Amino acid sequence: MDSALETPDSPAGTQLAGKSAKTISTTAPQSSELPEVLNNRYRIERLLGVGGMGAVYRARDLLREQYGDPDPYVALKTLNEEFAEYPDANALLYSEFALTSRLRHSNVIRFYAFNVDRTSQRAFMTMELLKGPTLDHLISERQEGLPWLEFRQIAIPLLEALHASHSLGVLHGDIKPSNVMLTADGLRLFDYGLGEPLQGLLPGLPRLSRKRIAAWTPRYAALELLDGGELTEAADLYAVAVILYELISGHHPYSRLTAKQAKCMEQGETLDKPENLPKHCWPTLKAALAFDEQDRQTTVAELLASFNHQPISLLQRLLGRTA
Repeated sequence: MDSALETPDSPAGTQLAGKSAKTISTTAPQSSELPEVLNNRYRIERLLGVGGMGAVYRARDLLREQYGDPDPYVALKTLNEEFAEYPDANALLYSEFALTSRLRHSNVIRFYAFNVDRTSQRAFMTMELLKGPTLDHLISERQEGLPWLEFRQIAIPLLEALHASHSLGVLHGDIKPSNVMLTADGLRLFDYGLGEPLQGLLPGLPRLSRKRIAAWTPRYAALELLDGGELTEAADLYAVAVILYELISGHHPYSRLTAKQAKCMEQGETLDKPENLPKHCWPTLKAALAFDEQDRQTTVAELLASFNHQPISLLQRLLGRTA
């Protein structure tokens, strides 16, 4: 089967070579079936969700259980059976782990370890087990949109998580409501499976060949990605802006169309400010929703600043003058 990876110094879609191939297992798995127990430690209990390339399971850590841990459960991610058959499948999953394990932020999912099962040669990684609704459920339940104060409690930590990722050189690549969860101890951004490092970070890390795999969700993908362009901070910005618009308004800014379809229909010309959004936030959010990358004249940091800003009221200004 063709390779799903590319290295920084090789054409897209070539087999791994050089340093990356020596340091990361790229052996094709002996069996596409996932064992019930991986590495004699992680017992698979049930499937939690399936994405474009990966599958996530609830698993019991038998070692932690043996030592009396009252909560020995983890989330275990492996590539789904289709991608597990790629000759470089293990390196594909390791790329995600190498990126996300460097992220240390309270609103980004915490990763524990990367392993390869000795019997099946299936690569897997373990991470914190998240519990709670994802934003797609919230959006479907709140079709009138969230009030401003409630919206800020979600928007700010989401933007902080993305800003932290970009600051550490990590692009997400597939921001969508189902990749954001509201847990008991706060919001979590997860699933960096389509993520990439910014230029200069981890130069030896193999990268996903986007010419062969386009697994992002079309209605959240920036126009340049749909046209075969590179993943950038601006593409992540567009995706998160679409989510924010949905949360505050209760509906997709472009009628759930792709950016390409919406641009052809000139929907950007009729985009209105959501009723619940303060006026001072609209210019920045609207800029983030621009179809063309060069027209997105803002950043995640500026969008975060606009939501954090509290304009001084007329009464406060009058009181200030008389103080």
